[in-house]
Amino acid sequence: MQNIEKDSFLPMEIKHDLSISMARANIIVAFISIPVVILQFVGFVGLHGIENLSIQWNLLALIVVLVLGVVIHELIHGITWVIFGRKPFSAVKFGFQWKTFTPYAHLKEPVEVNAYQLGGFMPGFLLGILPYIMSLILGNGDLFWFSLFHTSAAGGDWLILWLLRHVKAGKQVEDHPTNAGCYVLEP
Repeated sequence: MQNIEKDSFLPMEIKHDLSISMARANIIVAFISIPVVILQFVGFVGLHGIENLSIQWNLLALIVVLVLGVVIHELIHGITWVIFGRKPFSAVKFGFQWKTFTPYAHLKEPVEVNAYQLGGFMPGFLLGILPYIMSLILGNGDLFWFSLFHTSAAGGDWLILWLLRHVKAGKQVEDHPTNAGCYVLEP
């Protein structure tokens, strides 16, 4: 008879894949963004008129602000996961998937689903929703366009939050290494 260690019978971890390809996510987001953009546009124009939609920034400043916004968007993901997921900053990998022209922040360690969802929500909230509300209050066209861009840029994050809508608090999730979404871990 073989000498078997008692740890060799530990149950295997099961991973439920809640992700979609980046290419498919980008297509879905393009279609989902259209009604959101229309609603934001109608809300702003309804309050402030079309004449306040003008952009005051020059083209170079606009490009710099938008590119920096994308970098900050990914940093917000990472910082939120580090703080609320109680992870080291080294657990977050930042990069750019050239095939789908998609920047990303990837959490390399499992985390509780609520921390993961908060990390997914915060960039769109801080760079999209809050600036949109401020653009409505101030009637500022530059802020409106900034918010419109970043609300749309967070479309993939909104999609992932939708995929996770039925995952119960306390569950551990593992960020998918190449797709939009994650694995739900079952012990």
